[in-house]
Amino acid sequence: MADPQLAEPAHAERAHIELRGVSKRFGSTQAVDCADIVIRRGCIHGLVGENGAGKSTVGKVIAGVHTADSGTVVVDGRPCRFRSPRQAFSAGITTIAQELALVPDRSVVDNVFLGVESTRWGFVDRGDTLRRFEALIERSGISIDGDASVRQLSVAEQQRVEILRATARRSELIIMDEPSARLSVEERDQLHRLVRSLRDQNITVLFISHFLDEILDLADDITVMRDGRVVKNTEPSSETAGSLVEAMIGRKLEGNFPPKPPAPNPDQRSALTVRGLRPAGLTGSRPVGRAAPPAEAPSSAGLDLDVLPGEIVGIAGLVGSGRTEFVRSIYGADSAITGEVRVRGRDLGRLHPRRAIRSGMGLIPESRKEQGLMMDRSLRENVSLPHLRGVTRAGLVMRRAESDLVAETTANARVRGGGLDTPVRLLSGGNQQKCLFARWMSPGLRVLIADEPTRGVDIGSKRSIYDLISAAARDGLAVLIVSSELEELVGLCHRVIVMREGRFATEFSHPQLDEAQILRYAFGEEAAARRAS
Repeated sequence: MADPQLAEPAHAERAHIELRGVSKRFGSTQAVDCADIVIRRGCIHGLVGENGAGKSTVGKVIAGVHTADSGTVVVDGRPCRFRSPRQAFSAGITTIAQELALVPDRSVVDNVFLGVESTRWGFVDRGDTLRRFEALIERSGISIDGDASVRQLSVAEQQRVEILRATARRSELIIMDEPSARLSVEERDQLHRLVRSLRDQNITVLFISHFLDEILDLADDITVMRDGRVVKNTEPSSETAGSLVEAMIGRKLEGNFPPKPPAPNPDQRSALTVRGLRPAGLTGSRPVGRAAPPAEAPSSAGLDLDVLPGEIVGIAGLVGSGRTEFVRSIYGADSAITGEVRVRGRDLGRLHPRRAIRSGMGLIPESRKEQGLMMDRSLRENVSLPHLRGVTRAGLVMRRAESDLVAETTANARVRGGGLDTPVRLLSGGNQQKCLFARWMSPGLRVLIADEPTRGVDIGSKRSIYDLISAAARDGLAVLIVSSELEELVGLCHRVIVMREGRFATEFSHPQLDEAQILRYAFGEEAAARRAS
């Protein structure tokens, strides 16, 4: 008898794409194993699973990046075997990957019509291309400056360019692989509106995401994968985030967050002290002490902050509020106009990453690929990088000491997927992120700063990272977290400070942490209400 969870969704006769018994292996790894998926025409089909579950491989098989080892891909009832993305493109299939593929120094118009420009007598007809662009803007409802250089656009705006490029080529199926991973809350909302508008134009969307709430809100059908297999084909009305998690990991997950560490003793000396810090490029900063009331007008006094040993403090705010600039200035990765930083009472003096590391401070940056990891270097080299002084003698790295250090810290961080000499680019996103935590899990760490610590990782890896953060606080570290996920801040932190326009707007302490209130201050709604009254 067939498993009812694996039954085809309703209206399978309207299938746009079908995968029938598709399998794909890379070496000893079975990435996809006999996958059966039906994607209905003109629908948003959500695809979820942990890192390594096979989601992206399924998308790449459909898009012609990979050729299936066995099984059949059926497009509009016709079996197809794509051997290149060009062949898939000729069948109306386009991919918008997490790492966007645009020409940064060209304009929006140039990128949208790259390869399909209007020509006349062998030359690009700029006038006709611009007329096509204006018609495309009107048809799609996407508003963007066609003359703008792509390099100057935000990630969300670049995604709009990718969507315009797909629609300009009359794509009938658009595969979006983790499109929300680098977006703020408001940018995600804009993306969702665009995706729904694509559906309204009868364009099929395969939406691959780690964000279960957005899948439940956005998708018409959902496929769940685990260990390369399809374990559930379902509809959002039949699921919750909890039921999807259970299907993804094959067991019940007891709570999204670990128990919050005990509140630290407020009378002890701060582990991290920041006074009058003014990150370069930010203006309008004003200090907020512990439980300081919100002020009406900004000043130029700079930002003040104290974090106690064993305390987890979150920084909330919209993109552009100055969160990342603030924490990077503390670490010395970005310059500061003025300010003083002390770790356990010791003044760092001129702010610089080398001084921060020696004082016992570690930073997990916002982008692991661009700012955190050397993707082509080994796990060993990435984890030992800030500790080379301790494993070097006479200018030579002692491999045994380095291996012992890395083996211990990666085991504590639960890094999986390869040996110490494995290039980190071969690890899943969750394990890459845990590599950054392993880097700082050595003796002597006093302050851990984590900027978007779970960005682009699956639900299972998220819980592992939450456990690492909680364990760090229990061990007496001061932890400072920047996150765009308010649920994450409320679930982990003892205090949350809200930033807006380069200043601290207010702070909330457990148990008064509330997502709605945090969001109100992030958007400045409370200030508008006070002015109105």
